[in-house]
Amino acid sequence: MFKKPDYVNLIDGGICAVNDVKAAGTKKGKYGVSIIVSPNSNASAVFTTNKVVAAPIIHTKEVIKDGKLSAVIVNSGNANCFTGEQGIKDCDEIVSKASKLLNIPSSEIASSSTGVIGRKMPMDIIEPLIEEVSENLDHSSEASFEAAKGIMTTDTVPKEFAVEVDIEGKPVKIGGICKGTGMIAPNMGTMLCFLVTDAIIAPESIKLALKNAVDLSFNMIVVDGDESTNDTAILMANGQSGVNVADGGKINEKFQNALNYLCVNLAQKMVRDGEGASKFLEVNVHGATSPEDAKLAAKSVASSMLFKAAVFGEDPNWGRIVSAVGYSGCDMNPDIISIAIGNESLFNNPDSSKSTYLVKNGEILAFDGTKYLDMAEKFMANEDIIVDINLNLSDGEATAWGCDLTYDYVKINGEYTT
Repeated sequence: MFKKPDYVNLIDGGICAVNDVKAAGTKKGKYGVSIIVSPNSNASAVFTTNKVVAAPIIHTKEVIKDGKLSAVIVNSGNANCFTGEQGIKDCDEIVSKASKLLNIPSSEIASSSTGVIGRKMPMDIIEPLIEEVSENLDHSSEASFEAAKGIMTTDTVPKEFAVEVDIEGKPVKIGGICKGTGMIAPNMGTMLCFLVTDAIIAPESIKLALKNAVDLSFNMIVVDGDESTNDTAILMANGQSGVNVADGGKINEKFQNALNYLCVNLAQKMVRDGEGASKFLEVNVHGATSPEDAKLAAKSVASSMLFKAAVFGEDPNWGRIVSAVGYSGCDMNPDIISIAIGNESLFNNPDSSKSTYLVKNGEILAFDGTKYLDMAEKFMANEDIIVDINLNLSDGEATAWGCDLTYDYVKINGEYTT
């Protein structure tokens, strides 16, 4: 349901598509390190709301208080969380080593970690990787790709995206990399996501723009309903384009929509690569009493383990959908709700032959032996499943994304630390 604005162009290069950005990454076994350098950038971030937080989050919250960053260092394979005072010391050592190698003050370097929780950092492995990565920083597309690879854990593919938008006759670029396939139910943050733009934008406006984008994208995806201890999303703006996108504190609409679109695409890459996932799920809700209610309903359906299992089994189970809407906390009336399922949204194309109603205005159409059920079962066999829900109460709308629940998800997480 989230379409690309006509004025937003897709570009190659990931995070290195942005002017004056260097990156590098390496992976050795399950451990990796990536570095992103964007000198003298204004910055802001959002983090997990989990009460258990990783050492690098404690560090990054402190260094980003003044709204300035020049680099981010990330390690994968170990979350450096629930590691006590030693974890803080290890984080400080990682940042200090990066500072010396990059010739950037520690106060301008953010840190992030991802991997197993409750295990001490293997510093004997991580420190040589920091040295290797710092020597390979580059502006190339390959450098962005390697940085995206370096932060992977159970991800099966690197995740990067970049866009360009014309503002006041000048091109403004935004690029990003991210990781995350499991432990995904973000709340004011994402798994790990690092974004850079060459726009001019003050830290307080970056915070607002990032929050707007995160609320539409990363906070609307679900793989398994678990919220990570390490969720972090950082946006840096180095100003190299010379274009001010927040004049007077008001964020330029084109810039915000371009950032939104980029984040939605990165978010979708995460759920498409969800642990063990075989199907991609989009849930569109219309007719809610407010956008907030629409978000509650959409995310509830995308989060429902019963419905996710039904998606895996290719079962168009409307009962599980309406149940999830009912316990979501949104205002709803089961006597007037409409539910459709297919491979194209009826909200975008009411005459689509790739979607069918299961329930319309409270009336169940998809009983056994009906054309509606036959069509729905056919659509459920495809990889992309779209659920449209109209609460028929007002004009609030929202979209959430998720994936199916498979045997492989249990296998991956049953063997995670081994």
